[in-house]
Amino acid sequence: MADRTSSSITIGSGKAEIMAVIADLEAYPKWASGIRDFTVLETGPDGRAVRARLTFDGGPFSDTVGLGYTWDGDDGVRWELTEKGNVVTGLHGTYTLRETGEGTTEVTYELAVDVRVPMIGMVKRKGEKRIIDSALKGLKRHVEG
Repeated sequence: MADRTSSSITIGSGKAEIMAVIADLEAYPKWASGIRDFTVLETGPDGRAVRARLTFDGGPFSDTVGLGYTWDGDDGVRWELTEKGNVVTGLHGTYTLRETGEGTTEVTYELAVDVRVPMIGMVKRKGEKRIIDSALKGLKRHVEG
């Protein structure tokens, strides 16, 4: 899973407000297209998810997977696949937040997904890019709306 896809967006809010939205996994179906259900299975001392189950409809693929989370305060979060799905066999993602000092925050989303179905690298990266861009635009609309 060496190849990762990333993209960034600037959101008109501070890191804490944006990270609060990112950390509210169970609300993702309201603003993140393709997410059908998100269930937090275990939380850490800070109340944020340590383990969760995600069900998504990703165009030709739908799947349910288990994810493990590591939080870096309001600066970022990373997640790894802990339970494979029928289609997804590997997954690594991160959100990194950096305040720009102008009342805005740059949010970078990095994603790498491996699937059971053989796929050309370019096609896989195009799918990852579509997921990332959709998530970042949804996050921006939700935070700024």
